[in-house]
Order: sequence, then C-alpha cells, then structure tokens
Amino acid sequence: MKLTRRDFSRFAGAGVLATAGPSVFSPAIAQNTPLKIGIIAPRSGVVGTAGECGIRAVQWAAERLNKDGGIGGRRIELAIEEETSPKDTIERFRRLILQEKVEAVHGLLSTGVSLGVAPVAEEEQALLVMWDGTTQDGVKEMMPNPKYVFRSTDNECEAVMGSLLAIKHFKGQFKKVAGINPDYSYGRNNWEAFKQILARYGVEAEFVAEQWPKVGTMDLTSHIAALKASKPDLIFSSMLFADLPVFMKQGHAAGLFDGVKLVLPAAGWQINLLRKEFMPEGIIFGHNTLYFDHPQASALQKAFVQDYMDRYKEAPHWEAERAYFALITYKAGVEAAQKAAGKWPTKEQVAEAMPGLEVESFGGKGRFRKDKIAEQIFYQGPSTNNNKYDFPTLASIDSYSAEQLQKPPGVDFWDWIKNGKMPV
Repeated sequence: MKLTRRDFSRFAGAGVLATAGPSVFSPAIAQNTPLKIGIIAPRSGVVGTAGECGIRAVQWAAERLNKDGGIGGRRIELAIEEETSPKDTIERFRRLILQEKVEAVHGLLSTGVSLGVAPVAEEEQALLVMWDGTTQDGVKEMMPNPKYVFRSTDNECEAVMGSLLAIKHFKGQFKKVAGINPDYSYGRNNWEAFKQILARYGVEAEFVAEQWPKVGTMDLTSHIAALKASKPDLIFSSMLFADLPVFMKQGHAAGLFDGVKLVLPAAGWQINLLRKEFMPEGIIFGHNTLYFDHPQASALQKAFVQDYMDRYKEAPHWEAERAYFALITYKAGVEAAQKAAGKWPTKEQVAEAMPGLEVESFGGKGRFRKDKIAEQIFYQGPSTNNNKYDFPTLASIDSYSAEQLQKPPGVDFWDWIKNGKMPV
C-alpha cells in the first residue's frame, strides 16, 4: 500500500490515552442522556501539535454548543483516544463504539490510518467523520461509495492551488525550478501535479533538481547544498511537518533563498514555528481551510481565533477548522434527520441526511458531497512579514473552493489535472 501525505502515524510515539466519563448511550433511552462522541487524533510525535489543535477546537465547540442545548437537545460528551499506528488505532476505534458506546467517531489525520479504520467503520455500521484523513491510495479513491464514512478533501487540493497561484503571481519570473518534497506519495504526487499544471498553462521551465528527504529528517544541509548548486529561480515544497521550519531556517543560513521564489502550499500547519527572522517575504504560503488572520473573517472565526490565541498564545491552523467542520456538520445531520423522523434518528438516517447540508465553519461555508467527500474553502497567497506577529501573514488572499481544486467523483486525478475545469 502506498503512503499518502497524512500517513505519518507510524512516526508518532505512543501517548497517554484520555477518555471522557463512562456513560453509555443507545438510541432507545431518554433524549436527555448525554450524546457521546468519540475523538481519535494524534497527541504526540511529528504531528501531535496538529492533533492537539483539532482537539482544542472540538472542545471549544462542544462547550459552546452545550450552552445552547447541545445536539438535538442532548449534551455533548467527548471520549478522546490517541491516533497512532493503524493496528492500535483500529483497536481504539472498536473500543469507542463497542465499549464506550459512542454515537459517532470524529478525527483521524493520517490517510494510512484512515485506510485501515474506514472498512472497520463500515463493517461495524459506525459513523466516522474524518478531520484530515482520506481513503486514497496515492491519488486513487479506494472507497467510492461508503455508507457510514465521511472523508476530508483530497490530499492534493493545496498543491493544485499553490501551483495555480505560482502561475498567477510568478509567471515570467522564473525559468529554473527545483523541488524538495517529502519522500512518500503525497510529496511525489504534489510535485508531479505542479509540473503538469505548469505544462498545461504553457509555462516553460527547466526542472533542475529534485530532493526527497524522509519524513523526520532534521539535518537537511545536503539537500540544501544540492538545491543551491542547481541555482533555481523557484523552489516548490510540499513539506509540512517539523522538518519545514528546519528547512527554512537552514536554507536561510545557507543563502538558498536569495532571489528565489518559493511555493509552500502546506506551510500553514507550521505557522507558529516559521519565524520572520528566517522567512523571506513573497512566498506562496498555504493555509488550507483556515486563515486565522482573515480581515473579512466571520464572527464565528473571530471568536474562536481570539479565544484560542488568548489561551494558548499561538495561532490556530487548519486542523482546528477541520475538527469544527466535522462536528458542526454532524450536528446539522442529526438535527435534520431528527426533524424528518420526528424522533431521535438512527445512524443510517444521520448518514443519509449529512451529504449536501451546507454549514458555516471557521473558514466559511462547507459541505459533504454525495460521495461523502468534503468541499471547503482553501486560502493561500503571497506572504508578508509586515504584521504584529512573529511569523508571516498573507499580503493578499486568494481563496478557492475545494470544488475547484479536487477531482469530481469517479474521475481520474491525472486526467483531471490535464483536462478538467480549473478556476483560472
């Protein structure tokens, strides 16, 4: 099985498991019984900070919703488990649905883990709403028609957008292009998509270097030396773990970025570690589905970002938005099914109600398609260091819907890249 961009749980160490109280729910009991929702997310390892960001957001949302009646009149109770390896995460998923008796499970960042958990959810007839996981093997969808499993946007959305913005903002300013991308299918697919989109739009470029560091590599000096020797005008990188800040810091020290354009479509995951002191301006900087400093942010986003930054002294990133989107869409589905049935709905009724329901999430309006893949808004743009923070913000903001950035149901990704409708 190929790895995908979120297949990183094997790099995460085991952590302390946290669960909520032991109350049990079945649809037959009184509606004032708490509605128990399982959460599975990494809390340690290279992506632990991303998991914690999502957990913080769903806790914030549950607290606010509970003050307003919960979901369908029932108070939300969270049962939190750790996402690590596929085998261990499957065991924790089964424990949540069989012992904790949760009504649904939300979470999962790793597509590698999701590929293992999703068939179990279908087998157990358990609702699973993923934050950032897909069921893609590379770019191929392995579960086109699930009944109970809801997936995130395709892995490649941010790279497609970053490629389009490189053309929009940098066309005519580069001839020699280099890439440094993580050495698994997410990195390789994104680099290939970037090259094919340049070709589609008639951008002539010489690809002078390709570097493939393993995930978790913290000494990138040899890769940086190879990139510098190739004398690129533009560097594309879909790095997004703790190695991205290391690359930027070491590359800055080596003078790699002098006069070089940069495209970092997934940089927002590391926003708090990308310090101005080593970040050049004008980078195509990706924030995925949440740009925390949007000047036209909704009241909802403003309230969350303010609370988050006051409490944690750092900016939230897109995992917070993915967690909130999962919860608020589940709420909409439960309450729509409840209204239609005139009583507390079954899991099947909820799963049938959720697709197509438009909700307001932190990053704007979003929904699940009929094939249960999310459509949300993505944010990127050229960066600036002229702000009140320790890290870059966006000098201007481009936003596209995932409807414009991911392949339609049943369509081959590479055919769509070459021939499909694009937003520019």
